[in-house]
Parts: sequence; structure tokens; C-alpha cells
Amino acid sequence: MTINQLINNDIYDDTLKQLLVDVSGLRAEITASSSQRLEKYQTYYRSGVFNKSALNLAHYLALRQFDLRHLQDRLAQAGLSSLGRSEASVLSTLEAVIDVLKRATDGRYLPNDKNPSESGFNRGLQLLDQHSIELFGPFHGNSKVHVMVTLATEAAWDYGLILALLEKGMTCARINCAHDDPVLWRGMIRNIRRAETETGKICRILMDLAGHKIRTGAIALGAAIHHVKVKRDVYGKVVAPGHLILTTNTDKKPENAADSAALFSVPIPEALHKRLGIGSCLGFIDARYKQRYLQVEQAISAAEWLASCNQSSYLVSGCELTLLGPGQDGAESADKFNLGTFAGVPLEIRLFKNDLLLLTENDVAGMPAEYDDHGAMVRPAQIGCTLSSFSTKLKIGQPVWIDDGKLGAVVESISEAGALLRVTQVRSNGVRIQSDKGINFPETNLELSPLSEKDLTDLDFACTHADLIGFSFVETLADMDYLMSELAKRNATELPIIAKIETNTALKNLPDIILGTIGRHSLGIMIARGDLAVELGSARLAEVQEELLWLCEAAHVPVIWATQVLESIAKKGVRSRPEFTDAAMAVRAECVMLNKGPYILDAIEALVNVMIRMQEHQRKKFSRLRALHW
Repeated sequence: MTINQLINNDIYDDTLKQLLVDVSGLRAEITASSSQRLEKYQTYYRSGVFNKSALNLAHYLALRQFDLRHLQDRLAQAGLSSLGRSEASVLSTLEAVIDVLKRATDGRYLPNDKNPSESGFNRGLQLLDQHSIELFGPFHGNSKVHVMVTLATEAAWDYGLILALLEKGMTCARINCAHDDPVLWRGMIRNIRRAETETGKICRILMDLAGHKIRTGAIALGAAIHHVKVKRDVYGKVVAPGHLILTTNTDKKPENAADSAALFSVPIPEALHKRLGIGSCLGFIDARYKQRYLQVEQAISAAEWLASCNQSSYLVSGCELTLLGPGQDGAESADKFNLGTFAGVPLEIRLFKNDLLLLTENDVAGMPAEYDDHGAMVRPAQIGCTLSSFSTKLKIGQPVWIDDGKLGAVVESISEAGALLRVTQVRSNGVRIQSDKGINFPETNLELSPLSEKDLTDLDFACTHADLIGFSFVETLADMDYLMSELAKRNATELPIIAKIETNTALKNLPDIILGTIGRHSLGIMIARGDLAVELGSARLAEVQEELLWLCEAAHVPVIWATQVLESIAKKGVRSRPEFTDAAMAVRAECVMLNKGPYILDAIEALVNVMIRMQEHQRKKFSRLRALHW
């Protein structure tokens, strides 16, 4: 051995010894810091003993208090683990590195028979898989990621759709309590349970409480005409009829919002309802004086019939209907009845950059801006807000976002009439403000109760029908305590909670939420990227979704990757290359959520295909070196 070789060996040995000192010191600091953090949560764990997941999350939070980039470089240069895959088991990763360093620097060191990385790292991944199966059931097929699908209204009566979704790979169905009603929810659940029995597949049901989703109010209405839209293919050929509900339930308000998620419902006379049966045909003249027909397809409830129309038509409120038979009694008929009345189409409120918008109380109908003959504005556009007395909590200069961030504005002034907003961010062709669209106040403390009265009513239903509860707009551990106490009142303490992280406050409090919950209740986390993007901005969201994945992996808490996954396919049947890249990233979560749309079956097939391919290359952020075919 030459002198240079001896010198190099000594230098390398010194490097390893210094690394051993540094990594051992890091381990000691992490242990001390994590113990201090956990003290406040001891009462949340049975017998005051922390489980492995809580301990590991505390270790990970302690680890990430340090800037470890320089240490990582030094470890990598020495051919050792750079700690970049330590989330699942922090101490085991550190102990594995320490063990290797001791072997390399101390000839007298006798290692334990127990491999620290095997006993810890693998156990962390096993816990995460176990918790995922507990929440979402066994994996389907070759995929290790679950697929959740938000159900459309027609899932209540279209059993074929539910069956196809399960066959394509859906393992969890999401019912959004912000839409539809218990009658339709029961229909969806009945179809899911039937499909489970017939296919032998398991599908969990998530009922997602709406929460205090602050929304835009009603808009003044125009003509009372409803457009019954048929579905057409790219050639303009009708491939599916339009649907509506005929009801005798006068308490159910007819809906005519242009983008309403609920199926259009309109009252009919009791006398007509009694004459209807499956196959009954109703003729009418639409607003364009064209002859059109409604075909009765099935009974949805004792008071409601589902009807379809094979041609695009414009139904006029109160128009004459002709029952062409056969009726329920089998007799031919041409009797005349009048359709019930319904509201008109909302007026269009379109805003551009620098326009003014008056945000008012909810009882004030939305209106477009009014101008005089010379083009000068007489009155700004206005829209109501479903949160009462919101203006008392706002301050001048605070941001306001509407419709998932499509419109950004700042508060310019506050008066008895409401908050006057100046539009700051909007598309070049403007944005149409519609009713029932979300409003975000990211810098305003609104001091709301964790659950609304509607949430509590919906929770009664969910506790007897759902497998999982979605908790919208949770922000603090106190919010979790509130929901857990409500579940206890309903004897549903075993019902897992999916905490939806939708606000900057929730993001900041996430470690507290997880550490205070996982010792006493089954938990999953949904990354609600739509509302988060509004609150944080898209650039910050890209960073935050990574941090959320790391944090939840450290806690062995399953993650749902949600919002606009393969949205172009589901909504329009169009394949977007950037969306496929996003879907490929989503494989690092334990569950991926698709939103409803006319092409949802195509979207779920594409998603499962991407996930199966990607899981051969990646497990979380650990690259797997599958053989390449070049």
C-alpha cells in the first residue's frame, strides 16, 4: 500500500467517524425533541402509551426541523443512505446508518442480530398498508392504489353505471352531501350494495359532509324556461336522452340553475301522477313551438317519476301536457294536464378585471351591473353570500376568491349594503358568476362552528349507511373532537373520519390534528387541492402536496389525492397530457379521487392503467429499478 493510499484511507476513516458523531447526535436530538412534543397528547392514547405511528410522526417532525442537505450530501458521497426515504420509520433509518458506520469505524463493534432497517422500515410500510385496507378495503386487481369516484345523481337509478364503475376498478364511492337528498342517496347505496353482491368486489362508501361551504347566493331570474339537454357524440348524433323528475312533492323546490348538480325537478298534478306508469308518454309544445315528448322510465319514489326526452327541448313553465297513454290502468288516453310552475333561468353576471362586485347578504338577489345610456355604471354587479354578517368579519384589502379561484378580488370598501370588491384576477374573456359557487376568505377568521345544522342532519343518515365520514373544512384538533363527540352520540365511534385539508389554517394545524386523533380514532387525510390552491396559490400547492404526502406517510395515515384528476376525460372525453402526468404523481397516495362526468368510465380506466404502470417504477417517492426495455 502506498503512502497516498494510506493517507486516503485515514481521511475516509475520519470522514466516517465524523459522520457517525453527527448522525448519532442527530438521533439524540430527535428523540429528545419528539418526547417533548408528545407530552401534550398523552391523554389521547390508551393507557397513555403512544403507538408506533404517533412516535414515528413525532420523530419525523423533529427530523424536519433541521436543514439536512449538507449531511445528506456527505452521506451520499460515502455511499450511505441519505435519509431521503426515512418517512415510514425515522429511527430505524438512522439506526441502520449508525450501524453501518460503527461496523466501518470500530473493529471491535459487534452488531445485533436484529437488522434495524428491516424491523422498522418494513413495519412502517406494513402499518400504512394495513391502515389503507382498514379504510378502503382490499386492493382490486394489480393496483396498490384505491380509486374513489364521486357519484352523479343518476347513480341513484342507473344500476348499470355503478356496476361498470366497480368492474373498472372503483373501490370507494363518494356521496357529496352538498348535493341530492336522502332519497337519492339511498338509491345510490342500494345500487352499490347490489353490485358488491353480484361482483364479489368490495366498495366502501364515503359520505362527505358539506361543511360551511360558503357560497354565492341566488341570482335574479329571467324567463321560466328549462332546457332539456340530450347527450350527443362528436357528429351531433343523440346518444343519450335528457332526464328530469316529475313530482307531486310541492315542498321540493324546482331547480333550474344552468349548472345545477341535481336533476331538474318539476311538479305535476296529483291526478296526472296517478295515471302515469312505466312507458307512459307525455306530449308538449316547447318554447320554440316544436312538438316534443316525455317518456316515463321508472319510479324514483312514491311521489316521483323519472322521465326522459329524446330530443333537445325548451320546457315552458305551466305548459300543457297531453297524456298519450297507456296510463297506469292500461287505458289509452289523450287527456290534458298542466305542468307545474318553475323558476326561470338566472340572469348572466359576467365580470372582467377591475370591475366592481358588491357582495351582499344572501337575501339580496344577484344582478348584473346596470349602466346608463352613455355607458356609465349606475349600479355595480351584485351577488349574495350564504354566510350571514360576513361583512362584519372582513377588512379592507383582504382577498376574496370565488368559484374555486376563477375570480380573485380584494375588499375595496365595506358599508351597510355589503362589501364592495374590486376584481383583480380573472380570465381575459371574463368569468360568469353563478349561484351556489364557493367563496373563499383566506385571510379572514370567520369563527364558524365545525358542523352546520345540515351537516348534523346528514350525519344522522351517514352513521347508519356510510363506511367513512368526510369532514369538510376541518381546521383544528378541536374540530376533530367535535365530530368525534357527535359520532359518539350516534353510537358510531368506529366510523373512520376522512379529514379534508382545504385551508391554510388546516395545513398549519395538520400535525396537531393527526397526533391528537390517531390514538383514538381511525383517520384518513384528503388533499383537497381545489380549495387549497385558492388559499395558497398554485405554486405553493405543488410544494405543499409533497409535504402532506411525507407527513402522512410518517404517521402511517392513508392519503386521498383529490380534485381535477383526469378532469378533461371525465367531463369532456378529451385526453390531456399534463393531466396524465398529474395522475402519475397521484400513485404516491393511497387513494385517488375522480370527479363525476359523462365520460367517467373512460377516466377510471385511464387512471387504473396509469397507476398499474407507475407502481412498477415507484413506491411513494422511492424509485424502483424495474428492468427497462431499451
